[in-house]
Amino acid sequence: CGGPAARSRLRSPSRYLLCASGDFVKLYSVATEEPVRVLRGHAGLVTGVRLNPRNRLQLYSSSLDGSIKLWDFTDGILIKTFTVGSKLLALYALPSSEDSVFVIIPKSGERDTFQLVSVRLTKTAGQDTEAKELSVILEGVDASPKCTAFGREGEYVASVKGVHLQVYFFKRKQLNRFSVSATNMKGGNNLFSCVACHPKEDCIATGHRDGKIRLWRNFYHNKEYTFSTLHWHHDIVMDLAFSIEGTSLLSGGVESVLVQWHNGSDCKKDFLPRLGSAIEYISISSDGTLYCTSHTDNRITIINSNLRFSKSIQGLIKARDVKTGLVVDPRTKALVLNGEPGHLQFYCLQSDKQLYSLDIVQQEYIHQAGLNQTDLVKVAFSAQGKWLATVEEREEESDLEVHLKLWFFDEETQSFKLNTRISMPHEDHITAMCFRDMDELEDDSLILVTAGRDCLFKVWMILEDTDPEAQQSLSWSCDFVGSYHNYQATNCCFSEDGSLLAVSFEETVTVWDSNTWDLKCTFCHPPGRIRNICFGRLTCSKYLVGATDHGFLCCWNLLSCALEWSAHLNVVVLQPDPLSEHIAAVSWLSKESSLFVFKPNEPRPICIQRNLCKEKIQFAAFVPRDVSETIGSEKYLWLRRSQLYFLTDTQELMTFSTKSPEERLTLSSKQLAVEESLPVTPFSLLLGKHRHQQSQEDVDLGKVVRNHHEQDSPAVKELLHTPAHVLPSASFLCPIFINSLLISKEKKSAEEVADEVEMESEKAEDDSDEEKDVTEMEQEDIKPMELLGEITCKLSKSEEKELRKIRKMDYSWISAF
Repeated sequence: CGGPAARSRLRSPSRYLLCASGDFVKLYSVATEEPVRVLRGHAGLVTGVRLNPRNRLQLYSSSLDGSIKLWDFTDGILIKTFTVGSKLLALYALPSSEDSVFVIIPKSGERDTFQLVSVRLTKTAGQDTEAKELSVILEGVDASPKCTAFGREGEYVASVKGVHLQVYFFKRKQLNRFSVSATNMKGGNNLFSCVACHPKEDCIATGHRDGKIRLWRNFYHNKEYTFSTLHWHHDIVMDLAFSIEGTSLLSGGVESVLVQWHNGSDCKKDFLPRLGSAIEYISISSDGTLYCTSHTDNRITIINSNLRFSKSIQGLIKARDVKTGLVVDPRTKALVLNGEPGHLQFYCLQSDKQLYSLDIVQQEYIHQAGLNQTDLVKVAFSAQGKWLATVEEREEESDLEVHLKLWFFDEETQSFKLNTRISMPHEDHITAMCFRDMDELEDDSLILVTAGRDCLFKVWMILEDTDPEAQQSLSWSCDFVGSYHNYQATNCCFSEDGSLLAVSFEETVTVWDSNTWDLKCTFCHPPGRIRNICFGRLTCSKYLVGATDHGFLCCWNLLSCALEWSAHLNVVVLQPDPLSEHIAAVSWLSKESSLFVFKPNEPRPICIQRNLCKEKIQFAAFVPRDVSETIGSEKYLWLRRSQLYFLTDTQELMTFSTKSPEERLTLSSKQLAVEESLPVTPFSLLLGKHRHQQSQEDVDLGKVVRNHHEQDSPAVKELLHTPAHVLPSASFLCPIFINSLLISKEKKSAEEVADEVEMESEKAEDDSDEEKDVTEMEQEDIKPMELLGEITCKLSKSEEKELRKIRKMDYSWISAF
């Protein structure tokens, strides 16, 4: 679910959008915004996607795993893998280079130094081959793919880094270098940020950190070059792209505005504002009808060439800092976490799309560094998803603002509405929050508990307002305040039946009766500040599990009030499965994350997954499945009813799954992929026309008649759905196809039955042989005739005679096929 690592590609005739997403390449339908295919095969982050210049149905992709892969993306087939060996940071493919591509790789033996090289893609037998023939084109280039671009017909390549512009001419093998001053007279930052080359003319456009765009010409000469300046952006120019004909230049930056410059003029420009977030990449379809922008919030916007918004594909928004953790909405089973500043995003894991965004803070966010603005820090749902609790904070030096908000889900509007707003519910930061909600009870059983650094935990309950003039009948108020030896409250959670509340106060865990709020017992062994706590469920409900910052994972028995077992693990995440007894613990040891799945009543883990990832995992969540999954391996039986998701400190969303990304696509997406992949051939057009005519005839007759030709024939599927390069010979498929069109005598169509009935009504005019034949047909088809009822379609006498002649013809020669 990672964001695009490189420019997205729109495929002509602009039906598909291809983009890099983590280790995958995703294929989206431009018409529906739905994912139709996932290209899976890379073992590292995908850094580049390029259409094959000699075959627009094929795609090159590069990755940090050191390989270049060639795909037939419409069918999801991996054609060839070229192993380069070095990390590939960017990829370029040119029509003028028949058997080679260009990549940016780290320079061997030097840190943070990169070079542009040409890689020869050898044509050898087999799917995997090594590509070790590298030719260095430019030294000291920037690692970003936006900082290198190829000029008109691939005659030259331009690369920017720092204050330097390099232009290399392939035919003349000449390298020209140009420099600008780091700052100008007005204090502007002249450092290069991106580059683009004109497709028809010798013109190079460069973006700069001060928001200026320079158009370079006559750069064949080191000293006689010229440039003009365009200026609208107030901050860094993030990306540039010329239109297909070069008549306009597109630019984008942190202002979330796409600017279209016409004919290189500062006076002629158009704008598409309010695109939501900073524009990171710009791409143009090969037919020039659509523009595509990729944004820092992991969103792709599709725009018409007249700068009219068309479509938007929203992935998981990468917030500045995820403070809410991963929470599951019980109603939609969507993943809920920080999104845009002050918003909660509801993210559908099944469709890999954002459902909607809920504005919690309800304040305008100012994009300016150094400002302390209100931030969303905590979120919790009731068990049925009817209530939502949020905490927002704003801190300026010694002044702290805290707001607790309770939201009720309105069934009519299908959205959350603010019910209660409580200012300063605690005198310090709120550290934890949880609901007590039993499904079989009403709202009067609903309790919210908050824990804070002010050494208190507070219990909030619903009150019913009896005032008839009140705007709403329900509101929330504080019912109980608890503390323990003036220690800071750090965590809280309810038992499965809601009868017990566990609150951790620094190094001590306290257990309270949720009916009387009496303190029942305390646990404080082994030493260490409590980092996470949770109750066991189902058969393990008598256990309480906690993790300390000293690296201990502890399990206490609530019946004996004693420590059941402990393990020395640096557990950073502790997440129980709401549908089983399993608990997932994620540890961080030796700069790698490992997973341990266990039941509290068994100290031996059920599943151990070491080296889960190199990043530190911050949060985890179990998401219930709609249907329990069939899993053969005992090691992963804990995934049968729920799926586990992780969020790393780099905001990469990861999961354990027994299915491939292709299998996780929805049925509608798969059907869309099949329909859009049908080849437009004379045969398919003829067959489609025949099917359309037949369906119209069936409607006119007013009967549900299923034609034999419309059945799912394996031969037709073979012809239409199989890629051309893997089809068997026509001599093999032709007999199968002809046989599939033949109508067997045992299964007569409705048209035959109707014709035979009409023949029977006119049998007095036929000769004796024909009369005998028709009588036999009538006797054989009495039951079908009874089912059909009254027949309104009649044939003329000339049509009947022509039909008799056709029936007398010998078709036995067809059986040879």
